[in-house]
Amino acid sequence: MRHAVPAASLLSTLLLAACASSAPAPVAAPTVQVPTIQHPDQETPQWWYRSGAARAAANGAMGGKAKNVILFLGDGMSLTTVAAARILDGQRKGGPGEENYLSWEQFPATAFSKTYNTDSQTPDSAGTMTAITTGVKTHMGAIGVSAGTRDNCADSLGKGLLSWLQLADSAGMATGIVTTTRITHATPAATYAHSPERNWENDADLPESARAAGCRDIAQQLLSTARFGRGPLVVMGGGRSEFMPVSERDPEYDDKVGLRLDGRDLIAEWKQAHPQGAYVWNEAQLQAAARAPAVLALFESDHMQYEHDRNRGAQGEPSLTEMTRTAIRTLSRDPNGFVLMIEGGRIDHANHAGNAFRALDETVSLSDAVRTAVETAPADTLIIVTADHSHTLNFVGYPVRGNPILGKVRGLGGEDGDRSQYARDLTGLPYTTLSYANGPGNTGASNAQPAGPKHFNHEPSSFEPKEGRPDLTQVDTAAPDYLQESLVPLKSETHGGEDVGIWATGPGSAAFRGTLEENVIYHVIVQATPKLRQRLCSLDTCDAAGVPVELPQPQRFERNAAQ
Repeated sequence: MRHAVPAASLLSTLLLAACASSAPAPVAAPTVQVPTIQHPDQETPQWWYRSGAARAAANGAMGGKAKNVILFLGDGMSLTTVAAARILDGQRKGGPGEENYLSWEQFPATAFSKTYNTDSQTPDSAGTMTAITTGVKTHMGAIGVSAGTRDNCADSLGKGLLSWLQLADSAGMATGIVTTTRITHATPAATYAHSPERNWENDADLPESARAAGCRDIAQQLLSTARFGRGPLVVMGGGRSEFMPVSERDPEYDDKVGLRLDGRDLIAEWKQAHPQGAYVWNEAQLQAAARAPAVLALFESDHMQYEHDRNRGAQGEPSLTEMTRTAIRTLSRDPNGFVLMIEGGRIDHANHAGNAFRALDETVSLSDAVRTAVETAPADTLIIVTADHSHTLNFVGYPVRGNPILGKVRGLGGEDGDRSQYARDLTGLPYTTLSYANGPGNTGASNAQPAGPKHFNHEPSSFEPKEGRPDLTQVDTAAPDYLQESLVPLKSETHGGEDVGIWATGPGSAAFRGTLEENVIYHVIVQATPKLRQRLCSLDTCDAAGVPVELPQPQRFERNAAQ
């Protein structure tokens, strides 16, 4: 295990890793031939898989020797979110902020990820995470299935894709899922479930037509994914209600019950399948389960609380850093290695709410978790940090060096002038450094809040046209509940379509360079991890050079499948 190191020495540790991980491969990278096609009509699942494999191999991923893999996913973590969070983190430490680095920004390997779905320029978390976990791009809303339509259950049944978490399970590795959202939410669900519609989280969400056609809700698929091996040994996040019947009252909230109408208690079923395991729902219980061989932790009935709002007591919920540390220590006991997905999921939710404070605070929390992983994980671990998609957060104006990132711009609105004063628009009013292109922060009157600055949590169903801008001179724009102004009034801010970042360290990380299609991330992971690559080759999905190029059929990797 890596031992904890002072923050000051983390950079030197990562720079040493850079020398090792960025060295050229001793042999030439294998070449994979990919047919030229007409886009988008000829983009088959097999084409996506092979083209992704070709790029990863060309970048040298086959030279990786990772025993373990940790993928950190900052949901909605745009490059603007990263830059602003970097400054906020640095200012909290007492500096100007711009000189600061988040933990992963010191990683030696970097790349850009193209995030579009097969049917959408600006994507959603389901289709993007499916690309990352299966190596195949798909439609908006799809969980673990290749491209089709969201409401067509029958069509999706033959389109299931094998995730690298399921692949690792079938190869005898330990697997884990950690998130701050519901475990059944799009990002975590894409590691274990198959559904054309991301919103089918429990049986009550599943239309009768889909049920009759043979589709199953996402929650029950968490348990059935054990058909590939043991199933995930660590599952931490929110979403208790998705696993509980309506007849059962929530253990934490007297006014809440489960959501399931089929009478199944999936938590009880998990306990029966893991007699030595621990089911927990608060901080104290998690601490007591430190030595358990398997952990199911559902800390909230819905999403986990934002880091800013969470109860830090024994009856509350842990930080993402603590969940990361616990997951790594549990999975590291397996001598066969492990794969682990960790999501900072509420970055996305705060951006949707138009609330930069919580979006940046959640990003800083993810940075702390990544730093803990670097200090805790075995040295032969490939660690990747990326996002599934962007958001519309803007970082604008000409604020002076060290200006509070959540504050108002100081200057005259141009590149020169008296920068000790607030910059003002052409109506004479100050404005903030951060704003959103759209969302609930629009300053017109809504049915929920009056005209003027908006405050978290604001979910309007209608807006009136605004007249000018409010005077922010006496408004505390750094307050946690302040909503940055948005141009277009919407109930919820939208995703953005631009590229997001990839940062990586450890064995195989040098393959992350250039601008990559998002599905290439999967292929770097499987090619750089010998156990995953060998498992794919054992079922004849590899070419003569040992590169996995044929789309794997999930059923063949199940425990009871004929080998």
